[in-house]
Amino acid sequence: MMLLRPPGVYRPQSDTSLLTGALTRTLTRGGVRPGARVLELGTGTGAVALAAARAGCDVVAVDVSAPAVLAARMNARVRGLPVRVLRGDLFAPVAGEVFDVIVANPPYVAGDADPAAVRGRARAWEAGPDGRALLDRICARAPRHLAPSGTLLLVHSALNGVAATLVSLRAAGMRASVVARHREPFGPVMRRRAARLAARGLLGPGQRHEDLVVVRADRLGAAAACGGACGEACGEEGCEHRNQAA
Repeated sequence: MMLLRPPGVYRPQSDTSLLTGALTRTLTRGGVRPGARVLELGTGTGAVALAAARAGCDVVAVDVSAPAVLAARMNARVRGLPVRVLRGDLFAPVAGEVFDVIVANPPYVAGDADPAAVRGRARAWEAGPDGRALLDRICARAPRHLAPSGTLLLVHSALNGVAATLVSLRAAGMRASVVARHREPFGPVMRRRAARLAARGLLGPGQRHEDLVVVRADRLGAAAACGGACGEACGEEGCEHRNQAA
């Protein structure tokens, strides 16, 4: 899918595709009602939001970057898709609103920069010393923005700690599991800082790849964590179905 992308806006990559696939499975096989309200955090070009809108969902997309907001609005408009795109920090533009599905592809690359001070394209990846600056905020705040039986889909690198995400979401009253995984060679950003990350013990010797994961979290009281949506991915480490069968 060709998307308008002004300078400084994140180009959809493997993590975007992985998240879009998980969302599609959730909408088609996960028991989500027609016309569901979907929120995308950190929309960038709007690729995931557009997929939700094409599926007939009522979609809101949020990004802190003004060029990204412009890109997402234009990409929705040229396709005639009704996506409401708002500028702001994570949940701030949708305070008090609840959604059936929340999807997020936040910055998750560990580094020395303060994410709050970063501008331009680096906003798409800078995530603080452990890469969890935005991940932890999403895990803590997503439950209050989810409707009963609502679902969060969150993509990040396994280098950030999959267990930390699962524990955080479960502590917030969610049922969480890994529903998709993809091994990805390092891109330019990770190659440049691989030596520093290895020195800090975040990478193994000579490691030049990372596993991308999609974590699904459902509000307690909903159907089983993967709801059948994980399909062939069911059995991933951390999947509730696998845990129950063990």
